[in-house]
Amino acid sequence: MNNHIHWYPGHIAKAEKQLKEKLSQIDVILEIIDARIPYSSAYEDIETLTKNKLKIVLLNKSDMADENKTKIWAQKIEKKYGCPCLITTSRNQKDTKIIINKILEVSKPIFEKLKQRGLLIRPIRTMVIGMPNVGKSSIINKLTGSSKAKTGAKAGVTRTQQWVRVHDKVELLDTPGIIPMVQKNQLKATKLAMINSISENAYDNEYVAGELLKILDEYYPEITKNYYKTDKLTIEDIALKRNWIIKNSKPDITRTSQFILTNFRSGKIGKVTLDEPNDF
Repeated sequence: MNNHIHWYPGHIAKAEKQLKEKLSQIDVILEIIDARIPYSSAYEDIETLTKNKLKIVLLNKSDMADENKTKIWAQKIEKKYGCPCLITTSRNQKDTKIIINKILEVSKPIFEKLKQRGLLIRPIRTMVIGMPNVGKSSIINKLTGSSKAKTGAKAGVTRTQQWVRVHDKVELLDTPGIIPMVQKNQLKATKLAMINSISENAYDNEYVAGELLKILDEYYPEITKNYYKTDKLTIEDIALKRNWIIKNSKPDITRTSQFILTNFRSGKIGKVTLDEPNDF
């Protein structure tokens, strides 16, 4: 079993280069992170990458995360980065107006500057950035009320940049997901694998599923044990409980590992958050 997660996706390097080239045209950065792993799914070098641009953070997929921890995370993010942090989900339209209004709110200085220079008011140019599979395209589709941006359950669905008008005063630039070219923090890398943010070729399902169960056993033992109807949260016990046996009466580790990861990614286990606010 390989417990080291590694990657070198060529299109990621290209995406980061394109992102830097577009920054001069951008007014506001809309950074999307996964509420289940707010720390691990945030791009470490985001401040250097985006420089002094206005920013809004969306804690997305909150419907699958621990509600109490999500609220704490939002407060911590606002305090540390000095920018608004909105709790969102890509599964309904309730927060669409809130996101648009927040973009317009933080953009007031830009509108004032244009007015003072005697220029016509133009749409605010907003760049959507974030790790793969955190819900960027789903958010854009929600804001536009269409399916112009590609969506998918796997990392790297969006490979090109495209401008999308979401309001008469707001345009969004959808960008491919970006991840660091080298991930030194293996715990972060493992959690990114848990939410399917990196290519399946970069990790071993058995290792990632095992680490996921350890975290769930530490912070959400009752929820997880109740879901799997078992007293022990190991891949072997879950396989045996479901009677998934291969030759020589051994538990089917491969099948069960994928099953566990799929359960978590779809939110079936319950609303859980894998990053602790105290670690931020």
